[in-house]
Amino acid sequence: MSIVIIGGHDRMVSQYNNICRSYKCKLKLFTQISSCFKKQIGCPDLMILFTNTVSHKMVVTAVQQAEKNGVTIARSHSSSGSALKEILETYCY
Repeated sequence: MSIVIIGGHDRMVSQYNNICRSYKCKLKLFTQISSCFKKQIGCPDLMILFTNTVSHKMVVTAVQQAEKNGVTIARSHSSSGSALKEILETYCY
């Protein structure tokens, strides 16, 4: 399963990778917006938005791309490892 995480903390990148790897998920992570962000998102199976640590512009762009491609969106105000685990337990079979 391919996952895109929008938001989160830079210092948590390795922990996010380890958690996703333990659920056998392929991860693409964006903690900050880049110039070609819209093109880099792609078409994952699941998009996770950590709403507390992300700009409004990034959320709007990500949601537009997800709706355009029919991608499932999971939102969490917390960007902790346990919040990510809860989402993955819900969506990863």
